Amino acid sequence: MTTTTPVQTPAARPPLLTRPLLLRFVTVIGASASFFLLLSVVPLYAQASGGDAGLATGALMLATVCGELATPRLVARFGYRVALMVGLVLLGAPALVLTASDNFGWIVAVCFVRGLGFALTVVAGGALTAALIPAERRGEGLALAGIVSGVPSLVALPLGVWLADSAGFTPVCVAGGLVALAAAVVVPGLPGRQPSADKAVGVIAGLHSGALARPAVVFATTALGAGIIVTFLPLAVPTSMSGLVTAVLFLQPAAATVARWFAGRIGDRRGAAGLVLPGLLLSAAGLLVTALTGSAVAVLTGVTLFGIGFGIAQNATLTLMYARVPESGYGTVSALWNFAYDAGMGVGAVGYGAIAAHTGYPVAFALTAALMLLALWPACRDRR
Repeated sequence: MTTTTPVQTPAARPPLLTRPLLLRFVTVIGASASFFLLLSVVPLYAQASGGDAGLATGALMLATVCGELATPRLVARFGYRVALMVGLVLLGAPALVLTASDNFGWIVAVCFVRGLGFALTVVAGGALTAALIPAERRGEGLALAGIVSGVPSLVALPLGVWLADSAGFTPVCVAGGLVALAAAVVVPGLPGRQPSADKAVGVIAGLHSGALARPAVVFATTALGAGIIVTFLPLAVPTSMSGLVTAVLFLQPAAATVARWFAGRIGDRRGAAGLVLPGLLLSAAGLLVTALTGSAVAVLTGVTLFGIGFGIAQNATLTLMYARVPESGYGTVSALWNFAYDAGMGVGAVGYGAIAAHTGYPVAFALTAALMLLALWPACRDRR
């Protein structure tokens, strides 16, 4: 009598693109398109109305940062669905009436309310996204979510400026408002509350937790370079290379998007912790090469290296932070990570400007790359 040995088959991977996640992606596209359609248009409107363009953007970002820190408590109390719905409404409705007045106080107030709405969408929505992705495919799922949010930003930012120039401010503001409000239609189909019975992790507690603070610090450090490249590279390259700027500003986020995807797939198989340090080193190396602003090859190479490192750091730090908390802490992780992103970009732009005023652009790039290496300590400690 013969016996047959059963064939061992690997466990099937859980599905990634479920109906709730696809509905969540609709809200991602709506929020991202609404935010970036008006990001450069509102400062133009403020300036045309005799106001301060920088202050209008400053009010938007200040409200975003404040809202990001407050959102985890709102999510814990009211759930994902309510927070996301309120965020989309606050992002979209004020845009519809922005051009009802050209008073600068009105413009600032609208920017502030929209900033709060955007904060709710990215923090509550980010936590919901993590909850909808199977833990075994978290890196890949977060990378896909990054692509879904990144593509509308690449399209909407230049489109908004073009529409304002060709059709006026009111049509683009209405479009920005309607796209957010249209996305809110699918929110009732999303989960409403966190099913976890664990006590919610507060933002302050998260800041005191080395397991969350260390990846956040490393990511904020890489975000310094992102703020610098977007703000100052167009000014740093010689005027004879001005045609290079458009390609460079597209290449950096494109490289980051591709790297984020591969980092997610690798992280799911080998763990995200081992990718944080390479992401930091590649980001610093890319910024150092970019310091050779007189060479087109160096600038293209440096920005590509930085984009790859930044994309790896984006995915690895976020995946790692979500893996270290129960689902009740997803809102806190989303808030800390987005805060690290915004604060890093803002501090990078302001700090680099102060350094460059005394040293010039190339030296300031090199000094910033060296400064980024200070994050080696939390990166290496976290790896151990």
